[in-house]
Amino acid sequence: MHNYSGIKEAQAQMRKYYAGGATGVLVSGAVWLLCAIASTLYPPKQTMWVLLIGGALIHPVSILLGKLMGIKDKQPAGNPLARLAMEGTLFMIFCIPLAYGYASQHAEWFFLGIMLIIGGRYLTFSTLYGNNIYWLLGFAIVTASYILFKSRASIIVIALTMSIIETCLGLFILINYKKNKTG
Repeated sequence: MHNYSGIKEAQAQMRKYYAGGATGVLVSGAVWLLCAIASTLYPPKQTMWVLLIGGALIHPVSILLGKLMGIKDKQPAGNPLARLAMEGTLFMIFCIPLAYGYASQHAEWFFLGIMLIIGGRYLTFSTLYGNNIYWLLGFAIVTASYILFKSRASIIVIALTMSIIETCLGLFILINYKKNKTG
């Protein structure tokens, strides 16, 4: 078990083993793109399942993506921020029934509810990774969900918006991670 001397070291380890969080953000963006595609092929309930199943696969797929990028090691046991990451994940999962409840009014509200949940979760990533870009990501998602709600956007527009936000900021995080890793 690694003995962490402070939060900065714990954040550095989180950045190292999760590419600054970029892999998860990018995989999530891809899941939302799949959701947008599914919304053109299937009814809303099946599209919800695409998002839920895809969401459950974000962590393992992002670990695989990290390995493909050359991140070979596992995070040492004992990182105090790993617990915060798990707590944030559990909170997010516990909120999903709330979003599902929204769907009884309008199917689109499920996706907007999930956006709000994810946007809020990204705010904790600022502490996990020591990178304030996650405040921007979280607030961009929350703001977009409000605008999409007010404009009565369709599922495809909601999913594409989320995919674009996560993909753009995920690429920015990845570029900065690689730059700081080598520079």
